[in-house]
Amino acid sequence: MKHTISVLVENKFGVLARIAGLFSARGYNISSLAVGETEDPSVSRMTLVSEGDDRTLEQIKKQLNKLIDTIKVVDFREGSFIDRELILIKVAVTPKTRKEVLEAVDSSGAKIENAGSRSISVMLTGDQNRVHGILELLKPFGIVEVVRTGRIAMGVDDKGLAGKGKPEVNE
Repeated sequence: MKHTISVLVENKFGVLARIAGLFSARGYNISSLAVGETEDPSVSRMTLVSEGDDRTLEQIKKQLNKLIDTIKVVDFREGSFIDRELILIKVAVTPKTRKEVLEAVDSSGAKIENAGSRSISVMLTGDQNRVHGILELLKPFGIVEVVRTGRIAMGVDDKGLAGKGKPEVNE
């Protein structure tokens, strides 16, 4: 089973390497990783996707919490979060298939980023089902190249990952 884990860490040199090393040393694979600053520039959010049973997930969370630069670890369970991924797909086209590819892209809600004489570059954001769907839709035309960001995720409750609660509203 795939698990999405969000980790708040201190935004310092070497933190990413230590976390990747933790996974590697214990034989855990990271199938997706996205890292970026949060609303606080001294804190980064890492969204990791890893596969394993519940016991493996508990081990991962314990090991992450032991790292000195870790602020908070959250395991997102199905339904308690929203997730998105960005994908860029370069699709081969010929004069005969161009119109069909454009129609397929339009029907999927993706956006044309670049159209050349032999390929069309497409951009889509969505959850894993939507990303998988466009790949399957465009595969028959000949996918030349795929670039993906990795999953990012956010809880749907009213408090942020840092647990600060609802932001104050000044009127």
